[in-house]
Amino acid sequence: MQRLFRKTWYHVSLSVKQNTPFNLISWKTYSKVPETVPTQFSSAHTRFQFGAPNHEPNAQSYNGASGFGLVRLQNQVSYEEDKSNGVDEFASDVEKIYRILRKFHSRVPKLELALQESGVIVSSGLTERVLNRCGDAGSLGYRFFVWASKQPGYRPSYEVYKAMIKALGKMRQFGVVWALLEEMRKENPQLITSEVFVVLMRRFASVKMVKKAIEVLDEMPKYGCEPDEYVFGCLLDALCKNGSVKEAASLFEDMRIRFTPSLKHFTSLLYGWCREGKLMEAKFVLVQMREAGFEPDIVVYNNLLGGYSHARKMADAYDLLKEMKGKGCVPNATSYTILIQALCKQEKMDEALRVFVDMQRSGCVADVMTYTTLISGFCKWGKIEKAYEILDSMLQRGHTPSQITYLQMMLAHEKKEELEECLDLMVEMRKIGCIPDLNIYNSVIRLACKLGEVKEGVRLWNEIEENGLSPGLDTFVIMIHGFLEQGCLVEACQYLKEMVDRGLLSAPQYGTLKELMNSLLRADKLEMAKDVWSSIVNKGCELNVYAWTIWIHALFSSGHVKEACSNCLDMMEGDIMPQPDTFAKLMRGLRKLYNREIAAEITEKVRKMAADREITFKMYKRRGERDLKEKVKERDEGRKRRARRRGWGGKRHDSAKAL
Repeated sequence: MQRLFRKTWYHVSLSVKQNTPFNLISWKTYSKVPETVPTQFSSAHTRFQFGAPNHEPNAQSYNGASGFGLVRLQNQVSYEEDKSNGVDEFASDVEKIYRILRKFHSRVPKLELALQESGVIVSSGLTERVLNRCGDAGSLGYRFFVWASKQPGYRPSYEVYKAMIKALGKMRQFGVVWALLEEMRKENPQLITSEVFVVLMRRFASVKMVKKAIEVLDEMPKYGCEPDEYVFGCLLDALCKNGSVKEAASLFEDMRIRFTPSLKHFTSLLYGWCREGKLMEAKFVLVQMREAGFEPDIVVYNNLLGGYSHARKMADAYDLLKEMKGKGCVPNATSYTILIQALCKQEKMDEALRVFVDMQRSGCVADVMTYTTLISGFCKWGKIEKAYEILDSMLQRGHTPSQITYLQMMLAHEKKEELEECLDLMVEMRKIGCIPDLNIYNSVIRLACKLGEVKEGVRLWNEIEENGLSPGLDTFVIMIHGFLEQGCLVEACQYLKEMVDRGLLSAPQYGTLKELMNSLLRADKLEMAKDVWSSIVNKGCELNVYAWTIWIHALFSSGHVKEACSNCLDMMEGDIMPQPDTFAKLMRGLRKLYNREIAAEITEKVRKMAADREITFKMYKRRGERDLKEKVKERDEGRKRRARRRGWGGKRHDSAKAL
């Protein structure tokens, strides 16, 4: 890759954010983000501690959830960043335990025996490392935590409890989290701190469970912790970051008597409104801030810049930049990066470069994020050569590209289906000491599977494990879809079962489950489909009505009507009522089979469940018939549209031949 190091000087640089894989830099995919803030990107050179006594104007962080250059307050630094230098001390034991967990995760007695015979001495440092090694596979980490807690002479440390609460919260196992807190209160009450509740609040906020997040404030005194301004600020921060700014604003007004408003609280609200594009509300917060005796600092101004940029009000953003200079609040790299990011999103690359030049003339030094933003912009609009020029310039100036810098290049090559370039770029990354992270592997594996290079995808998967990374949810989904596209049903089933074993299957992945089940039944692989489903049920996955509906409809559509009815009865045994169209579909199928006995059994149970839920059975039945007719109509119309498109395509092809 000679072009990587051409001596092309391109005077540009910046700092930014990301959106989606190709909506400019997507910080959400940045692997170095502390897991306490999964949707937030934090830059090492711009860190702001929410709990710090002073509102430091130079400390900012970029938020990637919204994809525009807002600066938000960041929660305290993760304990992972302050780990001791015990990497070599625990490395071999961590890998040994991780292999045991993967091998025996579904057989608890054998798992405990294997761990007992492993010869590993349990310590808090080791337990914490194992939990981190399990990554998204929280169920593996929890099994090890349970076993470790039973070992004589071992008591989990504060860091271990916190890591476990974080992992369980990510799995949405909030009931287990509260049980764990009860255990801490009884056995280690001194370890319960406000930071533990902050982690829990952030998890609730991340899944839009606003009431539950607020209830944590009321529950804290029961565990010997009184909520203070710091905790309240973290709650506001979490709500604003996760799109619940209206609820945050209401909470702020309700709690103003209980908690004295601070600049951090106002900044969080202003950030939230700017993120939502509600500039009038943001300006009102600014007025409130000044009335409370606080003057805007660089963090506040940068949030406003982000709000204007997000709303594409670039003239207002430039005016605000001038106002900052006039009031003695010197714009920093973040300020200029926010503007450059917005211009890159609008494909105004020349103007973005002009802003960069102004940045340099003003004496503001561009950082890695500035360069990364420009690289992301050029990659987004297909100008990969320009992106390489900036990368070369970045290296020449002594800046080391980050993983997210290279991720933008990977995504550009992925879009052009250039697998070899991706693999070469990974080699170049390693040469300068930048190790590919999980997001980069996901991008390359996705491309390999798309091009039919499944073996290359498997090789990269194995490389992930060898490098000490844990394949995440996205990695599993990519591999499963890759195998399905190539007709490798056995391998797809293996990966989905492994995904289930690691506790990664949840409602958002039901689309993958549906595709796999339909593929198996279309290929007449009923026993394989049953095996997958039983593994899901036996592993204790919390299945809702949508998961059952996917399986029942897949069976029905493949002609296995009795199997579908049997599973419907199993579903109702778990007190889950079938959807109206499912009931209507099964009744039609049973009428064709003249099987009145099963039809009567299902009908009787549905009648009882409808009565328990105060639903009229007649209305339920009518709705099912109506929904079924609408779906059939939609399907027929879809077929007609596709047929028309094929017809138009054929006509165009014939015309081209005639020419």
